[in-house]
Amino acid sequence: MRAVVVGAGLAGLACALHLRGAGAEVTVLERAAAPGGVAAESRVGGHRFDLGPTVLTAPDLLDRAFAAVGERASDRLDLVRLDPAYRGLFADGSTLDVLAEPEAMAAYLERECGRADAEGYLRYAAHVGELYRIQIRDFIDRSLDTPRDLLTLNLLRLAAKGGFGRLGPLVERHFRDERLRRLFSFQALYAGLAPSRALALYAVISYLDAIAGVWYPRGGMHQVPLAMAAAAAAAGVEFHYGAEATGVETRAGRAIAVHAGQRYPADAVVLAVDRSVAARLLDRAPRRGRSSPSCVVVHLAAAAGARPGLAHHNLVFGAAWDETFRDIIDRGRVMRDPSLLVTNPGDGGLYVLAPAPNLAVGGIDWDERGPSYAAELLDGLARRGIDLPREPALITTPADWARAGHTDGTPFALAHTFAQTGPFRPRIGVPGLANVAMAGAATQPGVGVPMVLVSGRLAARKVLGAQGVRGQREI
Repeated sequence: MRAVVVGAGLAGLACALHLRGAGAEVTVLERAAAPGGVAAESRVGGHRFDLGPTVLTAPDLLDRAFAAVGERASDRLDLVRLDPAYRGLFADGSTLDVLAEPEAMAAYLERECGRADAEGYLRYAAHVGELYRIQIRDFIDRSLDTPRDLLTLNLLRLAAKGGFGRLGPLVERHFRDERLRRLFSFQALYAGLAPSRALALYAVISYLDAIAGVWYPRGGMHQVPLAMAAAAAAAGVEFHYGAEATGVETRAGRAIAVHAGQRYPADAVVLAVDRSVAARLLDRAPRRGRSSPSCVVVHLAAAAGARPGLAHHNLVFGAAWDETFRDIIDRGRVMRDPSLLVTNPGDGGLYVLAPAPNLAVGGIDWDERGPSYAAELLDGLARRGIDLPREPALITTPADWARAGHTDGTPFALAHTFAQTGPFRPRIGVPGLANVAMAGAATQPGVGVPMVLVSGRLAARKVLGAQGVRGQREI
């Protein structure tokens, strides 16, 4: 079986590893000069900057991709568990850490917030851990082609656990301290929604993010796709960089080749690209949908080493909360009282991420507004006592994400509304083309590093099944 994977981001690389592990001849086509996709890297003035995600959770899912070709992630990556996973810095000047071990976190919260919140944390950790265990097999690590695929015993368990309620009220029931409510619900933005609107089942993001643990690959997040590509190449996967796909050739309801400067014959094709790019390659109208908010990222050159008062990942919360979500999601404007993620890896440039409206709801001219907005963000941090370098080495805005090929200028793909969740989200399989599959944040199961790794595995399973390859269910 000859498989062509378009896109060498995390989803495409995971798919290539699983396909090769199943015995397929695999060719990966990538328009950039290196693997990574959103998880790319830039070097400016001798400093290294991760351009995409900086948070790595669920390393077991990464291990599963390496295991497909007989390797382990630790063979090629030095993963360090972060403790604290996050540091919250609040508008009243207080700080709270999210510690790596639940028992230590409970003891810490009893000292800082009182016994009620410490006990609430332990109940919350147990509850969302159970939500994750219920969802992982039947709703995350599984293609959902129709709503009927939801009809399992675990659907009843998920409903009984309140998974179809709302995330905000779930968190509020467990925590009295407003600071803790923010620390355990800000993850809703990953799903493209305010906590008050996100389904409680998305507390699994909070579980992975703030309870199960956060890791950092030494050398930066870009080391992850580099390691995956190296493992795939060592196993016999063929990579072509600087090869931009221009179309998928089809015949009688099947893909037979991908064109990217030359013709690459294929028995199966996986499109691990943005949904608008996939639609163009298939000569179809792009599916309409509600996109997640975008972000502005300010990269700052900094000397290696720790910075006083900052952990690796820092959540700098403004006084506003509900208004913040309304600004960026509904009103299409920048946050008037910003809440920011400041990443301080210690072995590379600093990273300030500000959630921002996507281009579908915001009428902002980012090419003009970007530099002044970056300066405003840095001024605001300085007023909070977080004095960072004032000259950005690089600024990425929604306009830049759009130029990179992301629909509506957001790297976070489709929002996880009910109508864009599970079987209602774009499927792994492509209707009308039995041997073509999708992978990435815009398809099932969704956005985030763990989910795109799963999507790559599901895409491999889908096209192997279409080819009648035995054992694809075990992938």
